[in-house]
Amino acid sequence: MIASLTRINELSKIAKEIGLTKAQEVERQVLREDYLREIRGQVESSVTGLTIIDPLGNDVTPEKLKDKTINNNI
Repeated sequence: MIASLTRINELSKIAKEIGLTKAQEVERQVLREDYLREIRGQVESSVTGLTIIDPLGNDVTPEKLKDKTINNNI
């Protein structure tokens, strides 16, 4: 689990119950951006590791994806 998620949830609870201070709003926004960046990185890592095979057993992975995989391994 992503560590900042716990704090994001705490801030969301506070926001619903009593509201956030300006500092807490800024903190929540920074944490959300970090969280999204980490999730996007995980998804990109998963996708770039894919190989697409057609029913005949041929590699039909798009060249754009193959190029991205090669560039990530350099």
